[in-house]
Amino acid sequence: MPRKNDPYVIWGSAGHAKVLAELIELLGGRVVALFDNDLNAKPALEGTPLYIGQEGFSRWIAGTRKPGGLCGIAAIGGSRGRDRIQVHDFFLEYGIRVPVLVHPKAWVSPSARLGEGSQVLAQAAIAAGARIGRAAIINHHANVDHECILGDGIHMAPGATLCGCITVGDYVMIGAGATVMPRLTIGVNSIVGAGAVVTRDVPNNVLVAGNPAQIIRQNTLCS
Repeated sequence: MPRKNDPYVIWGSAGHAKVLAELIELLGGRVVALFDNDLNAKPALEGTPLYIGQEGFSRWIAGTRKPGGLCGIAAIGGSRGRDRIQVHDFFLEYGIRVPVLVHPKAWVSPSARLGEGSQVLAQAAIAAGARIGRAAIINHHANVDHECILGDGIHMAPGATLCGCITVGDYVMIGAGATVMPRLTIGVNSIVGAGAVVTRDVPNNVLVAGNPAQIIRQNTLCS
């Protein structure tokens, strides 16, 4: 968990960076630099410098006196779970800690387990026996019921609900307001569309949507 006065770097300089920066400040930390791979990226935080790509990171870290004391987090949302994991591992290679961030107004069962670099935002709930992978995002008002197992790099959008005993593969995106019924499996790199109601298993690398959810197309992004 974060410690008071921890200095943070955030990779990603869009709206999710603002959300994480506020959470970091609420937890007693401070953001000292932003990074992004987009050459056209703009600083998401007033007064916080933005550097582009690994070259920009290398220049910045070379001038940092105590890189071992840094924390890092990936502000990369949506279905870009692989990118989030890559940033996560990149930080670790430089000795940068990637702590779990849990909003004080979220609820996490004492028996749940959160993977390194996971983010649990305000009003989210994670129930007994749940397991969350690395660099996962459990967004505002999302619900993970008992004994669900979520892979690395997943993203549950605001208001999404997983009923009990669900298995979610790596890099899955669960859209806003979607519901997955109990004891189902969502395959690796699949997307559940906003508002969908999933009543049967979802294979790998597909987009499902509707009520009941049906396969709309293959998901070729990062597959």
